[in-house]
Amino acid sequence: TIEILLFVKAADYYPNASIANRILLTIPVRVASAERKRLNVLTMYSIEKNILDDINLDIVLEDFASRNTRKEFFTRH
Repeated sequence: TIEILLFVKAADYYPNASIANRILLTIPVRVASAERKRLNVLTMYSIEKNILDDINLDIVLEDFASRNTRKEFFTRH
């Protein structure tokens, strides 16, 4: 595939096709990095499962709701 891209670039017949190919070839890199980040987070959750099991979600939600100042900002008007 690199040889084809170099040929198209050297021939300069289809400059828009060359640009489109470069854009398309960079998309999987972005998807792979997002997937890698997701897998890293899931791995961390798996490793720290015993800590996550001990967390009381009701307390976390109450703490989050009490810190939500944006909601207060919109309801003051």
